[in-house]
Amino acid sequence: MGRRADLILLVDGIVFVVEYKLGARHYDRSGLDQVYGYGLDLKHFHETSHGRTIVPILVATEAAGVDERPIQWDADGLARPLGVNAAGLLPTIRHICGAYGGAAIDADAWAAGRYRPTPTIVEAAQALYRRHAVEEISRSEAGAENLTHTADYVAGAIEAAKRDGRKIICFITGVPGSGKTLAGLNLATARKRLHRDEHAVFLSGNGPLVDVLREALALDAVAKAREMGASVSKVEEDRRAAAFIQNIHHFRDDALATREAPVEKVAVFDEAQRAWDVEQTSKFMQQKKGQVGFSMSEPEFLLSVMDRHEDWCAIICLVGGGQEINTGEAGIEEWLRALERSFPHWQAHIPQGLAHSCHLADEVTAPALHLATSLRSFRAERLSDFIGHVIAGDVIAARQVRDALTDFPLYITRNLEQGRRWLRSKRRGAERAGLLASSNAARLKPHGVFVKAKIEPAKWFLAPCDDVRSSDALEDAGTEFDVQGLELDWACVCWDANFRRTDGAWQALQFKGTRWQAVNDEARKTYVANAYRVLLTRARQGVVVFVPEGSDEDGTRVPGVYNDIYAFLIECGFVPLIA
Repeated sequence: MGRRADLILLVDGIVFVVEYKLGARHYDRSGLDQVYGYGLDLKHFHETSHGRTIVPILVATEAAGVDERPIQWDADGLARPLGVNAAGLLPTIRHICGAYGGAAIDADAWAAGRYRPTPTIVEAAQALYRRHAVEEISRSEAGAENLTHTADYVAGAIEAAKRDGRKIICFITGVPGSGKTLAGLNLATARKRLHRDEHAVFLSGNGPLVDVLREALALDAVAKAREMGASVSKVEEDRRAAAFIQNIHHFRDDALATREAPVEKVAVFDEAQRAWDVEQTSKFMQQKKGQVGFSMSEPEFLLSVMDRHEDWCAIICLVGGGQEINTGEAGIEEWLRALERSFPHWQAHIPQGLAHSCHLADEVTAPALHLATSLRSFRAERLSDFIGHVIAGDVIAARQVRDALTDFPLYITRNLEQGRRWLRSKRRGAERAGLLASSNAARLKPHGVFVKAKIEPAKWFLAPCDDVRSSDALEDAGTEFDVQGLELDWACVCWDANFRRTDGAWQALQFKGTRWQAVNDEARKTYVANAYRVLLTRARQGVVVFVPEGSDEDGTRVPGVYNDIYAFLIECGFVPLIA
């Protein structure tokens, strides 16, 4: 992953992780979080460190004294980071060994243990951008093998297209959390690195994801260069990141301004099923772009843009499911209809099992294009299954899956401040915690959760915890539009009355003016349900759901409505959080 501790010592059964700050006079927060993060990585991801006592130590070589606070232990045997100066390191180690030491560790066996990380999408993007291989950043061997097979298949298809001068499109599907975005980033970075003339690009219609990934790549590139003593420009790194990860709508707008072929020969479209249908695209083109009579769906237009190349090109579509949250999202069938209708000369590579009703002239079926292994959470590979049953209203199925989620905390509370305290108690090192709420959770406002106040996604996900714009400040809630495709370690999902239990089933509502109104359109009902599906699957390590008590004096916050939601979630398996 590109993180490297300065020193690891195995002494008397204890793993000491040491980070040096040469010339430093203070134990600053960033250094303590850095060495704490190394300890967390070992505890979570290094097989032979899982059950070990681990002590992170920050050495500020010129500090005046040693941090003399008593050592604090987390429940899993990881100590809170200690600060010592150069002279204090050895005495501190001796003291800890005398108090907590045990049988010696077999160094060879410890070093032979596998390191199997589960990075966030931000960490994965940074690692791939730094030229790490996908095998190095995947915890699951089956997942890494799956991703490698997919990458090899697509690379072979692209090389064949170049050789034969033809145009191809590949569809990559996968189970929830299987790494479709990771697969796309892996493909785009590999093509960018090895075939610069192709100008491979990663395109997404998810604006917050684009903003967060661009900023993360630029900040990481600057930090790594400065570590090496190089002088770099943040503006230049911003430009490079922006060329690699683009907003699909900006790509589309550039194509409207010219009839020339784009410079990109390989385009990876993230969440391709969310591209707009004809109605939504034509409405947007007329109202926002002055394009009267525009009659193509977004998939058809994007295909037509890439089709401007005279020789070859390749489109890779990453296809998710169950998280449509916007009006006019066309689904994967529209891509296939566009191929059938207007681009029969394109070759389509389709994963086995993707059923469709279109008759494509040149279709190749490939099992390697389906990702079957979930990589999302190192604590709960079946979390998405559990949440799926909750959203479907199936208590029995939810309970059965819940019993298997023994390592993933799923709590519920009626007190938002209690939820905040729980998040603060769980977050360690550089882990991230945050409040989440539906974009139409309008009656959480009395609790200080105002969803109409927009966050800055890049700051919310990346700023340090002492920045009030950060998710860790636990002040501003991210909505489904802000967080889809991104992750937190710990989350508090604030549940409002827009998704409530009525006659034994979920009912979707929206708040307009001064009251709740039922949502009758089936597609919009799905958007409300999927908003909660997205929110409840953002956390990697644990979730607490906040369900308000309601108010007898406020007709928009009827206590009975919230009580029914609370009771149902407990029935599904959420556990009341004890103060």
